[in-house]
Amino acid sequence: MTTAPAVPALARPARLRPGDRIAVVAPSGPVPEERLRPGLDLLRGWGLEPVVAPHVLDAHPALGHLAGADAARARDLTETYADPAVAAVICARGGYGAQRMVDLVDWAAVRAAGPKPFVGYSDVTALHEAFAVRAGFATLHGPMIATAAFLTEPRTRESLRSTLFEPERVRAPGAATARALVPGRAAGVTLGGCASLLAADLGTPHARPSARGGLLLLEDVGEEPYRLDRIFTQLLRSGWLDGVAGIVLGSWEECGPYEEVRALLADRFGGLGVPVLEGLGFGHDPAAPTVPLGVPAVLDADAGTLAFDVPALV
Repeated sequence: MTTAPAVPALARPARLRPGDRIAVVAPSGPVPEERLRPGLDLLRGWGLEPVVAPHVLDAHPALGHLAGADAARARDLTETYADPAVAAVICARGGYGAQRMVDLVDWAAVRAAGPKPFVGYSDVTALHEAFAVRAGFATLHGPMIATAAFLTEPRTRESLRSTLFEPERVRAPGAATARALVPGRAAGVTLGGCASLLAADLGTPHARPSARGGLLLLEDVGEEPYRLDRIFTQLLRSGWLDGVAGIVLGSWEECGPYEEVRALLADRFGGLGVPVLEGLGFGHDPAAPTVPLGVPAVLDADAGTLAFDVPALV
């Protein structure tokens, strides 16, 4: 059997500056206009010029969980990312639908455009993986502008703003709840996101072959412990976690009592022989920090830290 190569460091995008144009896309679920407007205003307050992609407010004619047709959502992402006047792309919201459109994105055009900050979480995990595997670009696991967390939680907004404009200030995103589930220290390149999306990617033509050598970030929302068990077990049984350097756990909102979730996390990951840090808070936590994916870092579970070797953006 051929051993999968270690997770590589990816090309980092340039930081933003006041006056930059930032495109807003909706690759997944439908976007409430009453949430989009204040999100755009907050971006303007940072000195950015937000541009809304043509199909962001679309609704699929038959499938109400989608923000318009798959091809239209993919075209929005391709055209905004490939536009030389656009400095960054941020998602309006998650939900479901990124998996349906990811193969329709023109990844050759994305690669030709070079790395730009791309921001999202939850269902957007499918796109984070595609940017890593198909383009070789680092991305940002961070808040989306039409979500309650971005609109109402100052800490969430400030983490993203600092990462975009002053990335050297946020080399070690932290949380008071961070602690060792399994002690130890490890180095590697970050990858991951929403656990259910990572499991759903297995077996698809462009899926990452392995998390070997990487620092795997995991979080999820609305999955009961038995369903999380199924997701984690699939990642284990597939061999995708073989050789992972360490695991960093974020939030588990609406996944049941945390004591039950924690017992499951210890049961499924405690035997891997790698450090596991819990409680870092990224993901669906209202005060979630922005965390770069594709960037080398050091995990110190005993100290409760994840420290990046270099800033997320150059």
